Amino acid sequence: HPISFSSSAEAPERPALTIKALGDFTSTVGDIEPGTIAFLDGPHGVFIPRRMDADAFFFIAGGIGITPIMSILRTFADRGDERPLTLVYASEAWDAITFREEIDELGSRLPLKVIHVLRKPPDHWTGEEGYVDQPLIERHLPDDHESVAYLLCGPDPVTDAAEEALLELGVPHAQIRIERFDVV
Repeated sequence: HPISFSSSAEAPERPALTIKALGDFTSTVGDIEPGTIAFLDGPHGVFIPRRMDADAFFFIAGGIGITPIMSILRTFADRGDERPLTLVYASEAWDAITFREEIDELGSRLPLKVIHVLRKPPDHWTGEEGYVDQPLIERHLPDDHESVAYLLCGPDPVTDAAEEALLELGVPHAQIRIERFDVV
């Protein structure tokens, strides 16, 4: 069962996973007894910043798709990485934002700009709302996106729309990495 790491690569002795209890396996994870032996394999996928020659990173996360991005942000913070980072994070509502407080805290340790996009914003909300689409991405896209790596993770509607928008805005396909929830 593919599950994303959310821990820092600088703390290999304490691997952390963030799991949304939604699927046939994940809905039973909370029932596993502490001390049960688990076998981990991986990591797999394309979210490996050290393999990407980038001066900045632009992350787009939808819901629990924040998990591997949190791993990267925690790792960058632990390493004192100073490259500019932008996080566009789509959530259902303010109270549904996973890692909300930690993301705020990471903003004090990293050059991190966070754009929350809420589908059901509270009355006082002045930020982005609706869906991650081309106009929203264009508002936050760096002026010079030649040396930026774009990492997308979330449900297919989010990642598909974001990928299409980035390509339409002139971002080269080679600079876009997508983690999908399904095993292909």
